[in-house]
Amino acid sequence: MSSYRILYDHYAKAMFNTALRIVNNVADAEDILQESFADAFRSLKTFKNRSTFGAWLKRIVVNKSINKVKRERKRWVDVDMEHIDSFAVREEPEIDEDEFVFRVESIKKAMKLLPDGYRTVLSLHLVENYKHDEIGEMLGISHATVRTQYIRAKKKLLDIIRQNNSL
Repeated sequence: MSSYRILYDHYAKAMFNTALRIVNNVADAEDILQESFADAFRSLKTFKNRSTFGAWLKRIVVNKSINKVKRERKRWVDVDMEHIDSFAVREEPEIDEDEFVFRVESIKKAMKLLPDGYRTVLSLHLVENYKHDEIGEMLGISHATVRTQYIRAKKKLLDIIRQNNSL
């Protein structure tokens, strides 16, 4: 078995899931997976061992996934906090997350129902562990927009879970 095949077999499932969480389309995630491995294998000479191969590959997958979302013209609403009257900003109501029984499968299904922007920000922050400023830089949006998208995504996700649990 070639070393390329060993690397592919070791990382393919995790990288596919990463892409799928961002693009929310199996065919696109499969394409991104294949393109990412092809790019990584072609660029092995540039891999400097500053991180693990998996972390380096994951960054390639995340970047390709984000580029796919951008190419599909997903709209991001930019929020300029400096121009909002502080009196007009209302606090988001406190959400009692303890009242929900969280099951992994129901959360995955609910995340697939989120609008693309919400799902992308939520996945990058909660699942991929990127900070808001890193996400903003990757997506080309402001930190405030990332934070707003994240807050709205959490609320929307909880609403979806609440609806599904009441049915």
